[in-house]
Amino acid sequence: MQANLTAPVDLNQQAQPSKAADGHTDAHVPSSLSESPRRDYRFWAIIVALCTVSLLSAAENTVVVTSLPTIVERLGVGQNYVWISNVFFLTSAAVQPLCGQLSNLFGRRHMALSIVAIYILGSGICGGARNPAMLIAGRAVQGIGSGGINMIIDVIVSDLVPLRQRGNFVAIILAVYGIGTTLGPFIGGVIIENTSWRWVFYINLPVGGVAFILLFLFLRVKWDRSTTAYEKLRRLDYIGNGILIASTVSILIALTWADVFYPWGSWHILVPLLVGAGGLVLFVGYEGLPSVTEPVMPLRIFSNRTAVIVYANYWSFFFVPIYFQAVRLASPAESGVDLLVFSLVGIPAAAISLVVLSKWGRYKVIHVVGSALFALGIGLFSIMDQNTSTAAWVWINIVAALGTSILNNTQLPAFQASIKEADQAAATASWTFIRSFGNIWGVAISAAIFNSFTATYAPMVDDARARASLTSGNSYSSATKAFIESFEEPVRQQIRTVFTKALQKVFLIGVPFAGFIFLLTLFEKEIKLRTELKTEFGLEERKTNGRTPRNM
Repeated sequence: MQANLTAPVDLNQQAQPSKAADGHTDAHVPSSLSESPRRDYRFWAIIVALCTVSLLSAAENTVVVTSLPTIVERLGVGQNYVWISNVFFLTSAAVQPLCGQLSNLFGRRHMALSIVAIYILGSGICGGARNPAMLIAGRAVQGIGSGGINMIIDVIVSDLVPLRQRGNFVAIILAVYGIGTTLGPFIGGVIIENTSWRWVFYINLPVGGVAFILLFLFLRVKWDRSTTAYEKLRRLDYIGNGILIASTVSILIALTWADVFYPWGSWHILVPLLVGAGGLVLFVGYEGLPSVTEPVMPLRIFSNRTAVIVYANYWSFFFVPIYFQAVRLASPAESGVDLLVFSLVGIPAAAISLVVLSKWGRYKVIHVVGSALFALGIGLFSIMDQNTSTAAWVWINIVAALGTSILNNTQLPAFQASIKEADQAAATASWTFIRSFGNIWGVAISAAIFNSFTATYAPMVDDARARASLTSGNSYSSATKAFIESFEEPVRQQIRTVFTKALQKVFLIGVPFAGFIFLLTLFEKEIKLRTELKTEFGLEERKTNGRTPRNM
């Protein structure tokens, strides 16, 4: 494919007939579907609304998460603390494919408004929680809204912007998200230290309210009004959604309980894990049946090897904070400052890579470079110890941040390149679901490795109480400055050494996974990013002076 590497992308250019992925020319596409829409104030108002919606996700990833330890303590959650985070991820992942199908049937406007309203409701329940059960219930409702938010932003941008140009607008939204994640830890700290923890959740209400109003006023996009709500509901893939949600919940319950309530070998873990895995196999088989006319996750979206490779690219850095707190003895606030490297480097790198993708039109080279940096970052993490200098760990974090941000944030356009426009919502929802699902697997696998090796190295510690904590199967919760400093030397140094060695093993075992991702990107198929927009969900037509409305 030839790409213009010097001429800037004209965001208002008229679409020209182009070759599709199969080599045929789309010369006879109706102009109402293929012309590049004029971007008036409504378009930019929608982008502003989506930027505001993205702040809700930023708040979850920073303000809420960094404040959870204090919330758990003040509300007396106890051992059930694990559900406060995991129930959020569970409901978030489980509903994403369903949200994609609902947005196809009832339109993006209704889905977006419903999602934001659900997130606001969940935040209100959490803020007003009087007991742990109410807080966990609110987090479950929040998760449903958040799962839809992560999906609907990409779907709406896909409806309004040709594939080749999407990176430019996603970069704008990502920049706002980056501001939110950068300020989030500071805002969370100020709230916790100066007012009630409830404002950690209540702060979402005005932000969500503004987002809802903007979407209500400006998100006027086309959708199928020719059928009744009852007819639309009949088209839902109830069986497929039911199998997928039940299987996902079963697996995530097993991963939530593992090494916290029960050991990995317990039937309490193995039964839901096997039932969930069997359910996913059943789901794939069911979705491929000819009788399923509108599957929630069409198997055809996985037919291209590029799509499969993009789905395989995921690993997480959830144990980097443990290095700062358990090895370098940083406080939670100090570790939050240390982790700003990821935001300050990763967010701009992601935005720049998306703009480059839009201008260049090539994603394979970007993925190869990103996955190489990703693998290098994981490998460098495995050599960090107590004596690593500040300059060294900063540069190591920069490498890792560049790799993961470049790779993860340019995957969706590459995946969409091989998918028909009619399948964009289903594909985006599936992509978001698998990312969320992989996120939890990444944490569970790395946590199991960490717990296993802390137990292996625990005999190095002289103190019996410390050894008991390190062999309990939940050493993650003990990897804090407060726990380590509760002992005297030399036990304190011994515990740090155990955590250092265990963390090195976590990252070292991650190197083959990252290397495999790099090899997969070498086999990606470069598919032309479409410059025309073919969608049934574009901006609504406007009537002007009684004339026939023109497609916008």
